[in-house]
Amino acid sequence: MFGKKKAKPRRATGNFDTLISSRTTIEGDVHFSGGLHVDGHIRGKVLAEEGSDAVLRVSEVGEVTGDISAPHVVINGTVHGDVYASAHLELAEKAAIHGSVYYNLIQMAMGSSVNGNLVHQREPSGLLTQDKARPEAEPGHAVESTDESFDEDGGKSE
Repeated sequence: MFGKKKAKPRRATGNFDTLISSRTTIEGDVHFSGGLHVDGHIRGKVLAEEGSDAVLRVSEVGEVTGDISAPHVVINGTVHGDVYASAHLELAEKAAIHGSVYYNLIQMAMGSSVNGNLVHQREPSGLLTQDKARPEAEPGHAVESTDESFDEDGGKSE
């Protein structure tokens, strides 16, 4: 009105477009955009629309058996599969992940658990592109094994 650009409305953390209730079980892949809140069970992949700013939240009674791929993921329930969070991943105190976690930024509460690898990725990557080639850890983070041994002071031992 006065030459100012309108800012995009920010998504409220409690504003979810879709709710899967605790009395619901979904068999098959779920593709979504916007916000998805899971209190029920999903047996299949949960995939956010490519290029979206989607948010997935799995409550303490929610369960996903399959891989998850979304920019923003909040978990307080159980996941049996890999989790790919390209922007932000929050693991609340009752979160239990049985699979590897690929993240850009992670926040873990005391009590949360991951039974798998934690892999930091700077580049956002979706699950659809990961089906072709599994992501690798950041360059320079590999550890080579050598036959040399060192004593407690850091010097070579013979």
